[in-house]
Amino acid sequence: MADIAKLERIASQVRRDIIRQTSSAESGHPGGSLGCTDYLVALYFEIMDHDPKFNMEAEGEDVFFLSNGHISPLWYSVLARSGYFPIEELATFRQINSRLQGHPATHEGLPGIRVASGSLGQGVSVAIGMALSKKLNGDDKLVFALTGDGEQQEGQIWEAALAAAHLKVDNLIVACDRNGQQIDGPTKEVMSLGDLSAKWAAFGWHVIELPKGNDMKSIVKTIEEAKKHTGKGKPIMIMLDTEMGYGVDFMQGTHKWHGKAPNAEQTADALSQLEETLGDY
Repeated sequence: MADIAKLERIASQVRRDIIRQTSSAESGHPGGSLGCTDYLVALYFEIMDHDPKFNMEAEGEDVFFLSNGHISPLWYSVLARSGYFPIEELATFRQINSRLQGHPATHEGLPGIRVASGSLGQGVSVAIGMALSKKLNGDDKLVFALTGDGEQQEGQIWEAALAAAHLKVDNLIVACDRNGQQIDGPTKEVMSLGDLSAKWAAFGWHVIELPKGNDMKSIVKTIEEAKKHTGKGKPIMIMLDTEMGYGVDFMQGTHKWHGKAPNAEQTADALSQLEETLGDY
């Protein structure tokens, strides 16, 4: 049984890492990173069977792809805290010659990163490719991916949705961060998305709702439920309802912190709201 309290403590530290990375770099994307923290912590510290020693082919292990690559501060923290690279390296976020670029990249050889991301719309396609390769190789491990709701405005997302259903990619679990915010404002004002759950279901996916996307117990339970539906002929979509900026009161629920770093005073305020549980880098 999952140790929910332990996962929540890890999530608190990861949120501290996100604030400190973006503050130090004076750039980055804290809002979505904070909102998706609980989901990624649950994946890496409870759900996925993965090896921090890292091999690009991922034979015999579960794989994760981050499609909305701008929330890299979150992924970097989770990878470092999982043992993929030294935690101290988080201090180099967005610095010249750092492996921790603003959007994840592969040419610097950062463990845990298998494909560059940040050009929105591409991650689900990549995840499908990995899932198909696992099927061809007789590998029964799963592929996970995370995409944003604003990203659903990209046409390639829907091409991928069609392909995965047609090819019966049933070893794939994608989550859509449905926080209702994107860089220029609420998604309903920028380009209304309608009923995303109904759309993905109509495209042939098994859709599971996760209305409490910042509640660790609900997250673990929902992903475990999703795993039970693998191998049944349909790819799986988890509709992950999160709150942008979750955990920091002045960042919550607004698009204004999509791509804005906190200043020194705001950083101190944010950190005062987040418990240091594993030690800052």
